[in-house]
Amino acid sequence: MDNATRSERSRNAALEAAIAIIARDGPGRLTLDAIARESGLSKGGVMHQFRTKEAVLKALLERQMAHFEEFSTHYMAKVRATSANPNLATQLATIREAATSPNSAALALVAAMVENPNLMALPRELETKRMAAIREEAADPDLAMLRWAGALGLLLSSLFGMSPLSSEEHQRLFARLLDDAQWTGLEQPATKRAAKSGAASAAKAATPRKRA
Repeated sequence: MDNATRSERSRNAALEAAIAIIARDGPGRLTLDAIARESGLSKGGVMHQFRTKEAVLKALLERQMAHFEEFSTHYMAKVRATSANPNLATQLATIREAATSPNSAALALVAAMVENPNLMALPRELETKRMAAIREEAADPDLAMLRWAGALGLLLSSLFGMSPLSSEEHQRLFARLLDDAQWTGLEQPATKRAAKSGAASAAKAATPRKRA
């Protein structure tokens, strides 16, 4: 085995050990010593890969993000030509994929990011760009955001064990969120929403106020 392969195996072993520790004991128990014990590596071997706990958490986040970015890229290639809202469809499908994947890694990362909020900067920046793309393509940006928020709610409630829904119900709801035909009749283009808002404001202004 060459040095590069050995180093990659050690790195992966350390990361898998970190996930196990965070998921089982919480991020507060994650230390380089604990990773060494869990993985069977020497502490020097762990430190050769990661100098600090924060470096481990950052590597975990980057690995998870890379996994879902690859999924998103492949999904976008499939739906770009067939969906009216390919960016929204891709994000909904990616959230569904996260919800149906083994939760230990995702839950571990959520817990780790709660402990170190600075880790949220990179995924927040990416999400901001994705939301901009979704709004730009949507006939009704608010409705698109509601569909995205609904999918995210399904993911988080499942992730934290709070959802009373069965796996079949989750899949059925995700399918409805992904089906544009279910939502077309509810879309209100921006001009229509602005007109409604203006009419409501005018009606409110015309309504006589009751005297105290």
